[in-house]
Amino acid sequence: MSSRNPRTIDAVEKTCRIIEALREQGETGITDLTAEVGFSKSTVHGHLATLVREGLVIKDGHSYRLSLRFLDVAESIVNDIVDNEIVREQVRELAENTGEVVHFGTEENGRVVYLSKSLGDAAVMTESRIGKQMPMHSTSLGKAILAEFPREQVDEIVAEHGLPARTPNTITDSESLHEDLAETRERGFSIDDKENIPGVRCIGASVTLPEGEVIGALSISGPSERMTDERIYDELQEELAQAANVIEVNSMYS
Repeated sequence: MSSRNPRTIDAVEKTCRIIEALREQGETGITDLTAEVGFSKSTVHGHLATLVREGLVIKDGHSYRLSLRFLDVAESIVNDIVDNEIVREQVRELAENTGEVVHFGTEENGRVVYLSKSLGDAAVMTESRIGKQMPMHSTSLGKAILAEFPREQVDEIVAEHGLPARTPNTITDSESLHEDLAETRERGFSIDDKENIPGVRCIGASVTLPEGEVIGALSISGPSERMTDERIYDELQEELAQAANVIEVNSMYS
């Protein structure tokens, strides 16, 4: 029996496209928004009017922007995954203790999504932001999570998203990725060795529940000159493991 794609609603698809365009452009006028999404001006105006009425979009003069209701939705979603207060506390403390950039993220649809970020006093700026999706195979967060998945699930993610090269160091073939994940499981943490951002090394540790559910991962990122093997093994891996354990223990009872 041949499978069929589920029936979709054209109007909903257009609304989603308009919301995404507002997210990308920020506050914008209807003319620019119409050009971006490729719908007629009357169609865009009708969708915007509905979104304004529902409180999801704010109209300010002739411009439109997403409303802060999305923050409430996002906070609710994150709290369904993990205790966000505990995560933020551990991410902040880890950044203060190491001086580097610290992230917490989780997997969704075969990508890693940043849920929390904090900058230490010596942190380098990166393009990461809360809600941003990144490849799993090139990030320490993603590889820490993938290392907890069965091989079949990893292969499904690779089949869907591929292994695109982010830098000359990125792993781009499946067998090398599986070897890297095996090393991650053996040493207890993942390493992104300038694989996602040139000149930046990261280490990551998964955050799991006793029954084996992977709720996310923590990472520490910094310039390769500071993120030496000696520092990683002698200092950072222990701090990372302790923070991950605090989140795990608190998640058991939240």
